Amino acid sequence: MSEKMSVILFSGTADRLQAAATIVSGAAAMDVETHVFLTFWGLNAFRREQTKVPPPMSPEYGELGRAVGEMMIAKGVPSWRQLIAGAKDLGTVYVHACAMTMDLMGLAKEDLDPSVDDVIGVGTFIQLSEGGRTIFI
Repeated sequence: MSEKMSVILFSGTADRLQAAATIVSGAAAMDVETHVFLTFWGLNAFRREQTKVPPPMSPEYGELGRAVGEMMIAKGVPSWRQLIAGAKDLGTVYVHACAMTMDLMGLAKEDLDPSVDDVIGVGTFIQLSEGGRTIFI
């Protein structure tokens, strides 16, 4: 099944990062070329300095947020970072940072986690996404 999929990762909450990473990992396992476009809070989660700080859960979880995180750790669920790294090792997965968001946040490529492949504009991302499915998270 060699297809193409794009994920626009706008959110930086733990639950949404985990969902995106799980989808990307599944796509890699199914031989689906995948492009992840990091923008705003999704990009913020990939800053080198953020790698040491666990992201918050979505407010919708309320008091259950902490319990859900602890349950995932207890059950050995790989973190979203581990899933992205594994997906990149397993298949054709590219992680792109949004050039506009980088400029707004005053970031350089060196400020990002090494899993980020490059910095591109939205036009380039649209070209890379052509002919595939796009998911917005």
